[in-house]
Parts: sequence; structure tokens; C-alpha cells
Amino acid sequence: AIDFAGGTVVHINSGIAGLVGALLVGKRVGYGKDLMAPHSLTMTMIGASLLWVGWFGFNAGSNLEATGGAALAMTNSFVATAAAALAWMFAEWIVKGHPSVLGALSGAVAGLVAVTPAAGYSGPMGAIVLGLIVGVVCLFFVTVVKNTLGYDDALDVFGVHCIGGIVGALGTGILVNPALGGTGIMDYVTGKIADYDFVAQMTSQAWGVGTTLVWSGVGSAILYKVVDVIVGLRANVETEREGLDITEHTERAYNM
Repeated sequence: AIDFAGGTVVHINSGIAGLVGALLVGKRVGYGKDLMAPHSLTMTMIGASLLWVGWFGFNAGSNLEATGGAALAMTNSFVATAAAALAWMFAEWIVKGHPSVLGALSGAVAGLVAVTPAAGYSGPMGAIVLGLIVGVVCLFFVTVVKNTLGYDDALDVFGVHCIGGIVGALGTGILVNPALGGTGIMDYVTGKIADYDFVAQMTSQAWGVGTTLVWSGVGSAILYKVVDVIVGLRANVETEREGLDITEHTERAYNM
């Protein structure tokens, strides 16, 4: 399997671990009943912007040298993210009747996730298509799938990182095709670009995705159980309602 900057080992890995954690820890007190609005949309905007800038180093740096490959990775990281942000925003606009800043930012992160494995293999147009697709797919999982299954994933780690990583990993297997503007895969024995085989490449990509899901899912479940036995996974109801800032640190972020 090919993965330029860690779509499987970083994002699918963390996304499925987050879902397992959400299922084992359980829902927050009042989930689905009380209003649980984002803490600060302004800070969310700042954080997502910092992520976008930092991701250029994450993806382009994975080229390990300052060549055209790094420039391609940086370009793809920009256009895929922009496309995903717009796709999420417009899809949300169609479904809910209005766009949102939070939706656009979530789409941007989904685009960053999806382009991570494809950054150095896809052409710019392929990266745009990948961003458009992942923006809509992740929106569907964050809204429809999460609400249908009822799990409490506060930051949508599964819907954005795991699903975005899967879309990116599988999409990389398609977009690497030179006929679609991709770079192709180097055969280091002959020193030439190897012939592209769709079935073989997609099988390899799917195997990588499946292996990551099983390895991280099972491994994280075991580790969560170990933590639960030693110190416990969650606070009691009274402590949770009062807030861990008070019970753990005896202070508040804001006194209002």
C-alpha cells in the first residue's frame, strides 16, 4: 500500500481508537438533552487555521527533500483542503438551509486528512476531486451516521479522521494512476515508473486500511480496559457535572 504522509497510521489509527473510546467510555451526562455548543468558535477558527498551515510541513516534509515532490505535496494539501471546506459548506447549506463556519472548518480538516496519503502521488486536479468527495462523505458520517448509531464523539474524530483517512487511502490508489494525472509508483529495481494495475493497487490499499482498523481497534480496546481497571475511564456523575477544572485543579477558565 502507498501512503505518502500517514493517512492510515495517523488518521485511521486515531479515528478508530477514538470511536472505540467513545463506545467504552459512554455518553456524556446530558448528551442529546442538554445544549452542548462548541466552547469557542473563534478559537476553533484559529486552531483550524494553524492546522492548515502546519499541515504543509506535515505533508511536504514527508517528501524528505526540497524537490518538485515537496512542491506537489504542498499544492495538493492546499487545493484538496479548500475543495473539502467548500464541499462541506455547500452540502450543509443544501441540507440544513444555511452554511456554517464550523462546517467549513470541519470540511477543511477532513480535506487535510484525506490528502495526507495522496499528497505526493495525486495530481492537483485529482486532489481537488478527492477534497470534494471527502467533504460530503464526512458530513454524512458526522450528521446522519453518528445520530443514527447514537455514539457520543464530541470532536467527530471518527467521522472526520477515520472516515477521511479511509477515503484518502482508497482514493490514493486511484489518483496515483498517471492516466489521471498521478505520479505513478516508482519501481526501484528498474528505476522506472511501474505499470499501473487498478485491481492490485486497490487490493493493497484496502488491505492497509483493514489492517489498521483491526490493529488499532483491538489494541486500543485492550489499553482502554487496562486504564479502566487501574484508574478508571471516566469521572462519576457529580464530578462530571461540576467539571474537571474544579475537581482536578480547583480553578475555572472563565469566571462569569
